[in-house]
Amino acid sequence: MRAKHRVGGTTVAARHGGGLTGLAHRRGGGGSRPENRIGIRRSGQDGGARRGRAALTFTLHPGFLWGDGASARGRFATGGEQSVKYVFGGALAVLVLLSVVAWTIQPTVGVAGKTPLTWVSDDNPARREQIELFNRLHRDYHLRLDPSNTGMQKVIVQCIAGVGPDIFDCYNAFQLSAYVRSGIAWDVTDELAEAGIDVRKDCWEAGGPIMIFEGRVYGFLNNASVNAIWINKDILDRQGIPLPKVDPERGWTWEEFLPLAKSLTVRDAKGRIEHFGFMMDWWSWYHFVTQWGGHVYSPDGTRCVLDSPETIAAIQFMQDLIYTHGVAPDPVEEAAMRSQGGWGSGTITFFGSGRAAMALGGRWWLCTLRNYEGLRLGAVECPHGPLRRFWAYGRSSLINKNSPRREQALAFLKYLAGQDFSELINHQADALAPVIRYCYTDRYLHDPEFPNEDFNAMWRDVMRLGRPSEISPFINGNVAGRIINKQLDLVKSNQKSAAEAMRQAARLIHDEMRKTLERDPTLRERYDRLTSEAAK
Repeated sequence: MRAKHRVGGTTVAARHGGGLTGLAHRRGGGGSRPENRIGIRRSGQDGGARRGRAALTFTLHPGFLWGDGASARGRFATGGEQSVKYVFGGALAVLVLLSVVAWTIQPTVGVAGKTPLTWVSDDNPARREQIELFNRLHRDYHLRLDPSNTGMQKVIVQCIAGVGPDIFDCYNAFQLSAYVRSGIAWDVTDELAEAGIDVRKDCWEAGGPIMIFEGRVYGFLNNASVNAIWINKDILDRQGIPLPKVDPERGWTWEEFLPLAKSLTVRDAKGRIEHFGFMMDWWSWYHFVTQWGGHVYSPDGTRCVLDSPETIAAIQFMQDLIYTHGVAPDPVEEAAMRSQGGWGSGTITFFGSGRAAMALGGRWWLCTLRNYEGLRLGAVECPHGPLRRFWAYGRSSLINKNSPRREQALAFLKYLAGQDFSELINHQADALAPVIRYCYTDRYLHDPEFPNEDFNAMWRDVMRLGRPSEISPFINGNVAGRIINKQLDLVKSNQKSAAEAMRQAARLIHDEMRKTLERDPTLRERYDRLTSEAAK
């Protein structure tokens, strides 16, 4: 028996039978289009998870994993460019083969008499307790974590090949778009509605872009967060400085923050740093951009506007925190105190070990900070720029449309929507619970196991000031992210001004948009329609 799945120019065929068919290249359509075929069979049983024997055959057109699924529908270049794509297509085919081979030799993890479910998520230690709770509440299932296959492209390839997880996480709107367009995210709109679950009403608004795509629901929120200012109370006490008091109605500004950060930046007699006044992760750059009223794309997504005065001013302020105000470390100073390894390393570790008096981070930092014995913490709303708004982000879980256990995997989404999971998230401090009403309880505000954490109301209250990140359908979000991060690295190391870097990023992103439109006539048609409407 042979089953085929086709996504754009990609055919995935599974058949019962035997034999490793290997890897071969061929010219399809009379040599007009290069293809790569891979076949592989897995024999035996996997604790009831996989019964019988299955052979997998893939036909992959080069460029398949170009990005948001558009390439699967697009057209490929000819001549010299086509030969290059042929080489990359062959390389991709090898990667797919290796991925499937790795799947065939993974250890048996099924539990007799239980339906196995695999969840691809990060390796935060909090996941173990979340999985244990699910398995306790659902005796007929055995959920396990797979933290080694979290890459978006890896998830897409494996799910199309029929060897993907049952459940996988989504971190931003671009990823959701890519998962839906590649045909691996199951539309659960009707299923959740039948269960009485309304994601628009129940969940934080900032979670919408990672659950809902073009009006349809594809997952449920795991957690949500807005960054705030973590404070090491012991450092402030040693300096004789009281905790900042933030007006809940108007917040406070960066101009009010800077004198405090400067007074908390201390060096010894030889000029060596004892602790900085402030630390931040540069991947939080959008936190600053949205405060200055900047954007990444125009509202219709047809233009990159990183070169706007507002966005440039926001990035310039980040650079000034290091080189003008001297309250945050430069890359050399970071490297000098960097510690390696473990989930939550980097800025969290620096702050937890007393190398900074204040730091920009989310409530989920507590998953690590609670492990620092004797660390006395405070937390206040983050200062704001011209606008009192902050970047809101989170994580959702989606179901693999091609999973033979997708109906059973619905139990996991219902679990995420339930009280038990939300209360566990709040207790673990793995950001905020996905369901809003469970963050408005005394149990959330006053956890008896952590009586010194008197800042829980703040984390909940700043969520209403959150804004999600932006995407454009006309560029691969991963490519755009690499462009932006490369330019931000140059700003952080003081090799470029914010204006130079953001203008270059905008130019490069526009170049990538042009390439996208050349590859995909469907997107080209959509782009032309939007730009024509804007010109009227």
